[in-house]
Amino acid sequence: MMNIKSYLKKIVILSCIVSGVSSCTTDDISPALELSVDETNLSEDNGVITLTATLNAPATEQLIIPISISDSSTATESSDYTSSATAITISSGSSSGSITFTGLQDTNVEGVETLILNVSNAQNVILLSDTEIIISILDDDSDSDGDGVLDANDNCPNEAGEISNNGCPFLGFLINEVLYDPEAGLLGDANGDGTRDANEDEFIEFFNSGPELDLSGYTISDASSVRHTFPTGTIIPINGVLVVFGGGIPTGSFGGALVQTASEGQINMSNSGDLVTLADPSGNVILTFDVEPLSNNPNESYTRNPDLTGDFVQHTQAVEGVLFSPGTQIDGSSF
Repeated sequence: MMNIKSYLKKIVILSCIVSGVSSCTTDDISPALELSVDETNLSEDNGVITLTATLNAPATEQLIIPISISDSSTATESSDYTSSATAITISSGSSSGSITFTGLQDTNVEGVETLILNVSNAQNVILLSDTEIIISILDDDSDSDGDGVLDANDNCPNEAGEISNNGCPFLGFLINEVLYDPEAGLLGDANGDGTRDANEDEFIEFFNSGPELDLSGYTISDASSVRHTFPTGTIIPINGVLVVFGGGIPTGSFGGALVQTASEGQINMSNSGDLVTLADPSGNVILTFDVEPLSNNPNESYTRNPDLTGDFVQHTQAVEGVLFSPGTQIDGSSF
């Protein structure tokens, strides 16, 4: 696939041919620019956010990227925040530069205010997409969603949640990823033990958003029989992850998840359609996963996209070239 820079160079060459300009070269093409922030919620209690401008190639000269504040912003400079500069400088030979925004503490009840940033009149760069960045400045003197967690400490300030979950709602206990059809060869070695096995490399990834859950005596069954009984002492903490493989010797960190192998030697999810059931010790059904609607033998896992809240999709639709991510989010980072 032709990358953007190659495509733009071809446009430059074609333009030169059409116009008859002999001195025009592909070196005349300007680099592409993107803006990003390390966080979108800024605490008024001296919180700091870094705004970074990144080029797709090192700059051949010093570039000044002016940053403007949209008139639609509800936050006010010097009373709600300060900035380290009004422009980002990218030095020659570098591909990025940054400035910071710092929240200012006050005692006014203001609710959540917005700071909307844009690139203004940048020279010698190409803006290939919308560069608008929206930052929420959280008022630690208010509780916008009324859940008892002040906005500055609330990870979900606009959605009522639980105090014990940093202001976010509990999603409960859920299945986030399932691999029932491992790829052939070592590419299908999901448990990391150096061997691909059609049964041992199957896995189910569970996530517990809270509260703490004791799975002792719970079972996993397919349509035929019980495949795994959780041993005594299987405790899943708030925001904890549990991965159950069909077998083998799981090797790796798996994002810090609790890892078990099926007590009966396999999960045995049928590629042609199966119903996986998690039940408590009394036989009450807690969760189910129906393979049948997804039984297209994908040679990769099905994962929620986005993690935890999204619909199930084939893993490569979420992250190109990645077949599974047991114990981690779809991008490989820990939960």
